[in-house]
Amino acid sequence: MAVLINEQIKADEVMLTGLGGEQLGMVSKAEALAMARSKGADLVCTSLMSSPPPCALVPKGKGKALAQKESAARKTNVGRAVGKSGKEKIKELRFTAHIEEHDYDTKLRQAEKYLRSGKPVQLVVKSSGAKEAPVAKAVLERLLVDLKEAGVKDTGIQTGGKGSQVKLNPRFR
Repeated sequence: MAVLINEQIKADEVMLTGLGGEQLGMVSKAEALAMARSKGADLVCTSLMSSPPPCALVPKGKGKALAQKESAARKTNVGRAVGKSGKEKIKELRFTAHIEEHDYDTKLRQAEKYLRSGKPVQLVVKSSGAKEAPVAKAVLERLLVDLKEAGVKDTGIQTGGKGSQVKLNPRFR
């Protein structure tokens, strides 16, 4: 990862952070370099991935070490925020087309619990053939009606092959 200091920064404008961590907003590179010189500091750019690039004023000589430390911290925080795979975990609940009433109620409570805790849910109804497809779709439609207070449909009901499915997102995160 390249850390650019002072004149190495190529951008015309930068998003500047002061010595105390205060946000100084978008300024021209020349203005930022003049501020750095007047305060006896270095202008350090830690990320080239955004426009304008984020730059910070840091004490003279501490620029490279601090920039690398901030970059490493940002990478670990991004990893923690989204999880290791980068995707949010979706809970899948499976049903059969001819589900018993008490099994339906149990699965319904599970789906509602996941949705209320802020997690998305994938509802899958397996059917043993094309003749059961309408029954599978009816089970999903009933689930959608029963879960309308906890979740909102992300995808339409997808029917194909040996089953039907729908994804629900939590209504309030």
